[in-house]
Amino acid sequence: MELIFVFAGSLLALIFCGYLIRWIFKQPQGNEKMIEISNYIFEGAKGYLRQQYKVVGIFFAVVFLILLTMALKGLLVIFVPFAFLTGGLFSGFCGFLGMCISAKSNARTTAGAQQSLNKGLRVAFSAGTVMGIIVVGLGLLEMAGWFVFLKWYYTNNPLPYGSDLFTAITSTMLCFGMGASSYALFARLGGGIYTKAADVGADLVGKVEAGIPEDDPRNPAVIADQVGDNVGDVAGMGADLYESYVDSIVATMALAAAAGLGLKGVITPLLMATAGVVASLVGYFFVRTKEDATQSSLLKALRKGVWTAAGLIIIFSFFIIKHYLPGHMGVFGSVVIGLLAGIFIGFFTEYFTSSGYSPTKKLSKSSETGTATFIIEGIALGMLSPVGAVLTVGAAILSSFAVSGGFQNFGMGLYGVGISAVGMLSTLGITLSTDAYGPVADNAGGVAEMAELGPEVRKKTDQLDSLGNTTAATGKGFAIGSAALTALALIVAYRDHVINEAGRLGKAVDLSLTLLEPNVIIGLFIGALMPFVFCSLSLKAVSRAAASIIEEVRRQFSQIVGLLEGKAKADYSRCVTITTKAAQKEMILPSLLAIIAPIATGILLGVRGTMGLLIGALASGFVLAIMMANAGGAWDNAKKYIEEGHFGGKGSDSHKAAVTGDTIGDPCKDTAGPSLNILIKLMSMVSIVFSGLVISFSLFK
Repeated sequence: MELIFVFAGSLLALIFCGYLIRWIFKQPQGNEKMIEISNYIFEGAKGYLRQQYKVVGIFFAVVFLILLTMALKGLLVIFVPFAFLTGGLFSGFCGFLGMCISAKSNARTTAGAQQSLNKGLRVAFSAGTVMGIIVVGLGLLEMAGWFVFLKWYYTNNPLPYGSDLFTAITSTMLCFGMGASSYALFARLGGGIYTKAADVGADLVGKVEAGIPEDDPRNPAVIADQVGDNVGDVAGMGADLYESYVDSIVATMALAAAAGLGLKGVITPLLMATAGVVASLVGYFFVRTKEDATQSSLLKALRKGVWTAAGLIIIFSFFIIKHYLPGHMGVFGSVVIGLLAGIFIGFFTEYFTSSGYSPTKKLSKSSETGTATFIIEGIALGMLSPVGAVLTVGAAILSSFAVSGGFQNFGMGLYGVGISAVGMLSTLGITLSTDAYGPVADNAGGVAEMAELGPEVRKKTDQLDSLGNTTAATGKGFAIGSAALTALALIVAYRDHVINEAGRLGKAVDLSLTLLEPNVIIGLFIGALMPFVFCSLSLKAVSRAAASIIEEVRRQFSQIVGLLEGKAKADYSRCVTITTKAAQKEMILPSLLAIIAPIATGILLGVRGTMGLLIGALASGFVLAIMMANAGGAWDNAKKYIEEGHFGGKGSDSHKAAVTGDTIGDPCKDTAGPSLNILIKLMSMVSIVFSGLVISFSLFK
């Protein structure tokens, strides 16, 4: 009966998305030049995703056959290969739809800004909301659909995991997270390589060497740069947070089954997520501003929507838990703790990346003494920035464990930690909207520049873009923080899943852990190493792809007569093609590494070595991801702060130093850093799916 509410919440989200899409498409697109530029961006983004689907399709076909073979050999439940496919399909569809709406909304946002600042904000935020709401709507639909099907099947057939129905259901559902995580890594990493290769190439040759403005139509890489905003920061981000969303909910459902909470405990996370849909839709209508809005009032407008949704979640969760878990009201405290943790992580991210605070202002000032000091100061800022987020997550884990009764009942404490992750992600519908809004506003500024609109329009789009930089940085902090809590819940779920799989296979398994065991220590070291290897491969990929774009932009500047004088047209499609091919080629090795490492570690070191791997990757990956995201965000905003007229302004030596620092920070904050939160979750999901193989064939018993 309760699942009717979940399906209704999913349907409400999808209907609202349809309403927003219809409203957006009714908005004017501006003049013919604006429409032409928007179509260039849309076709480039669509072409990139078409190529990506070919590569990812081959990967999914191969992995599906491997999983199907394992299932037929008895190493997996037969539904796992199909759950893997649906996870990837839903994740991919979220990214594709979000990208389409984003690319179709840029010129409309520019046209809206011609009317008023509030109209531009409404169009851009509505486009971002489509991304946010479609993620939660499809996520709920997939989870509820699988739950209903598996409950029907296991009620009428033998259970694979002993006699507990809900353990059987949730252990099977855990596995579709591997499909969502696999696609998300390809989307986030490939999109990140694309967008930063184009961005670095456009900036270094256009702004630094040729001295032309950002988004200048004479720059051949400018369309590729705009395309990258859509495929990396919209399609990639959507797929990333889709898998965080479903992983956290399903992992918590599995923890509820392990804690013996039965049906009511298992469906509580789903009902909270459904309440989150309603809260996010209400929060959407609170986002509006006045024409003469300052940057702080624009930010306040977005925060009003998020805070409204968070307040409603607290109210809804209280009644859900009081009704379904009346003897465990401490779990409600875990929900509140998760929401507060998300707010604190957002604040710390903003503090270290926004030019409104001293760290970024001091970073800007360091540019006066040269590029080297600017880069050193940025690295130091990035290394210091994880302190607040790490302490916040640590406090959230301990306090949510305690208030849910973990010191009296260990299983309930772990459930409380999982619920805190669900609480943090329950406002995802509107939180992701504020993040996905940023690339739309960024593209709108590019359209205004390329269409040579008046300075009053560019001023408004710059205001919206600057706000988008702040929300994007905060969104990355939120994504990384939620990934840490989700990964922890997945590690606990992995332990329980191994116990269930060992029972199903009739194998003995010892999961007592001590740091004195060689296989655990080795696993920890390998796990801690993985994020650094992954980042190295990702940054090298951006560097190689950017080198191709730099050569092409230089070639066009030198060979196309009259291009720099504005008398000839740049060959935008050539840069789009080069970047697309480079991104697809470069994303394969890092992605495969994330899948092969946990399987190889499990075969060599056993399940306890695998747990060491997952814990080590979580610890180092969480800190490294925040460091890279915040350092990159601070470099970017320091450059913009200088461009506003501080420390010499545009064209000064300080500005040149800041542009160089920003090009270094770009792949850190938009490629390697954000992809790390998928890496630590994907390794957990791969470990869960291949646990039967590891239990049966590990060399370390």
